[in-house]
Amino acid sequence: MDDATAFLGHVIPRLREEVVALENCDARPRKGLWSHHDPVTLFGAEASASSWEQVEPIFDRLAESFSQGQSCTYDVLGAGVSGDLGYVVAIERSVAGTHGSPPQTFTLRVTTIFSREQGDWKVIHRHGGPYDITSREALKRRANRSWIPGPILF
Repeated sequence: MDDATAFLGHVIPRLREEVVALENCDARPRKGLWSHHDPVTLFGAEASASSWEQVEPIFDRLAESFSQGQSCTYDVLGAGVSGDLGYVVAIERSVAGTHGSPPQTFTLRVTTIFSREQGDWKVIHRHGGPYDITSREALKRRANRSWIPGPILF
């Protein structure tokens, strides 16, 4: 098994689990997957931040706004490992409700960069945005009811 295959076998299940947990009001798995050591950056579909001090509260507020998280899949388009850095470029599809609405599908194009910390892969950067018009419109509706600080990236 090469490094990239082992890396993907480790991080993809964790990425799927943390999205479903976040969309069921639980930010702990996402916060556990992320590095707490700067530099950490988030260019999210709803909010952007740099430094763990700014990123962590965004995850808590996101978790509070979702409900009924049902599933998350990753269609990996590219991935690699070089030393203690790894990356995944993927289409992330999840199903969840927001602000009490019925569940809907969110499809994001996501780039995630990892750093190996004490033998474990931790996220140090995530860049996500809507993949299709349906997701773009769903994120716009969320933004109209959102209290998440920072620019909305459309």
